[in-house]
Amino acid sequence: MLDGLDPEQREVATALQGPVCVLAGAGTGKTRAITHRIAYGVRAGILHPGSVLAVTFTNRAAGEMRGRLRQLGAGGVQARTFHSAALRQLQYFWPKAVGGELPRLVERKIQLVAEAGARCRVRLDRNELRDVTSEIEWAKVTQTVPADYPAAVAKSLRDAPRDPAEISQIYATYEELKRDRGVIDFEDVLLLTVGVLQDRHDIAEQIRSQYQHFVVDEYQDVSPLQQRLLELWLGDRDNLCVVGDASQTIYSFTGATPDHLLNFRTRHPNATVVKLVRDYRSTPQVVHLANGLLGQARGRAAEHRLELVSQREPGPDPHYTEYADEPAEAEGTARRIRDLIASGISAGEIAVLYRINAQSEIYEQALADAGVPYQLRGAERFFERPEVREAGVALRGAARAGGNDSLLDDAVDLPSQVRAVLGTKGWTSQPPAGSGAVRDRWESLAALVRLAEDFARAKTGATLSDLVAELDERAAAQHAPTVEGVTLASLHAAKGLEWDAVFLVGLTEGMMPITYAKTDEQVEEERRLLYVGVTRARVHLTLSWSLSRAPGGRPSRRPSRFLNGLRPGSAGLGARSTAGGGTAGVERGPARKRTRRGPVLCRVCGKTLTEAGEMKLMRCEDCPSDMDEGLYERLRDWRSGQAGRLGQPPYCVFTDKTLMAIAEAVPSTGGELAVISGVGARKLDRFGTDVLAICAGQEVVGDGEEGS
Repeated sequence: MLDGLDPEQREVATALQGPVCVLAGAGTGKTRAITHRIAYGVRAGILHPGSVLAVTFTNRAAGEMRGRLRQLGAGGVQARTFHSAALRQLQYFWPKAVGGELPRLVERKIQLVAEAGARCRVRLDRNELRDVTSEIEWAKVTQTVPADYPAAVAKSLRDAPRDPAEISQIYATYEELKRDRGVIDFEDVLLLTVGVLQDRHDIAEQIRSQYQHFVVDEYQDVSPLQQRLLELWLGDRDNLCVVGDASQTIYSFTGATPDHLLNFRTRHPNATVVKLVRDYRSTPQVVHLANGLLGQARGRAAEHRLELVSQREPGPDPHYTEYADEPAEAEGTARRIRDLIASGISAGEIAVLYRINAQSEIYEQALADAGVPYQLRGAERFFERPEVREAGVALRGAARAGGNDSLLDDAVDLPSQVRAVLGTKGWTSQPPAGSGAVRDRWESLAALVRLAEDFARAKTGATLSDLVAELDERAAAQHAPTVEGVTLASLHAAKGLEWDAVFLVGLTEGMMPITYAKTDEQVEEERRLLYVGVTRARVHLTLSWSLSRAPGGRPSRRPSRFLNGLRPGSAGLGARSTAGGGTAGVERGPARKRTRRGPVLCRVCGKTLTEAGEMKLMRCEDCPSDMDEGLYERLRDWRSGQAGRLGQPPYCVFTDKTLMAIAEAVPSTGGELAVISGVGARKLDRFGTDVLAICAGQEVVGDGEEGS
């Protein structure tokens, strides 16, 4: 049971009595250490499986722990989330403690919050509902009653989504509604369990007699309410093992606090403290950057930071790239990803991580354009988000109405028309205060406004109808079904995951740290968020930023302050070299290519083309087509086969517009095929032989084999 553990992990596994605090850095094998600890205690006869309760924070983590314990021969151990363990106890003891059946659990409280708002004469849209609901959840896990909510918000320097007095009133009404209807919510499960254990000492003793030993993973994320429940489970005993890393506290907005981890030695002076610092996940180069990032941190968590030591062979230096603008950054990232995949790294082992979900759209587009499959984690695709769909409907309606829409009376150009329409959907020239669903919605609408500004610059005289067509084309490309692909995720959603290659993008002031991080502690949490992102990478790590939002924009942005002294050429770096012995340079990525080839003319009527789709076809959409329909269908069938063999969506081979252009041009040589928009040198080399054979009327057999 102890074979294969390093000395520190072995110390954890054999420390089976009294309080134990395991300070475990990223990638140091903490789950391995604590599961082997439990299994070793069971196999040695020191721990009885049914007397151990292991608690973590997600069902996924609890399931993984149960699976490992089963493999190690300790299948009888309970591994649950706080809520799952509390609900089980509450259901069992409720008839004895209160009488009758436990009230029905409301899994989604948002409808009740909406009703509470209406009773308080406060109108809340869907996003405001989500934010107010989150505030109620925060108040409950911090054990704040409705009357105390305004004072608690002020003390915590929390940005409330609405007037705190208003939220306090909604919170109180929400609690009344629950009582009237005899229902409880998710947070009540913990509150009621705490209440039962405090009031009924006989029940508390019964639980304590069953569970003699407790293990708590991710202890830096416990809320005050969870800590209170843990103390009641323990009673006056101290057989408790906690595992955590204060440098990975990134959920304070939900009530999580590292204070319980940092104060563990104060509460338990005789505790055994073990530090796990051997990093088995990341190369020395990645670990060096992670250590440097925390080396600049301030505050209590920083004072307890762990200096990681990589156990892996050296790898490439972290790659720093500065781009002229956001589209160039997205396209440059997509090119690098394509190169990594070509070198043999699986697309599923690559991730692009960003600060907020609204940043995903430009990377979805860039990867689709590069023919790289992708999947989103923890968020909907940009064009599937409710606010983006609603905005699309509104823009389409305004485009159909044309000059008859009074909304557009004062809008003189396309961007101002879009701002006017989206203003009815919640967009404002200034972002809302704080974070949350309202801010997320605003960011998505702001991304559409920026897209309209870029589109208007690229196409003189563009109309609202032109923009709607462009949005439809983008949505079609991004909504194609995907298989195993590159992961796109926010930094928060990436916690607990790892990849061979990680791209940290958009690392500019205002985004990292985020603009609404005002206090020192909020800024330090942003630094920890970046640290979590860095430590997701096993081998390849790329950090990038752009100097302006749009091509040709003023280069006024600055790289994140967190990279100062770490990225080459920044203040404080001096002659510091990376762990691998070399000094990484900051690459200047190319600006977005804006090739000028002169006007593209319709090959039917001679008119100058400006639409991307028309330019790909080399004719106006409404000009008669001479497309060979049979050839087009054969090309589509061939594309489906290729996509299946490659494990990619069909659009990654060729888009419908490119196939139409091929079926109209019927190229007979590689040169004729190469000039068709959407083909290019890479796809010509990969698919050219097949396509030319199909155009020549030959049957393509298998993958690249030709027959007559």
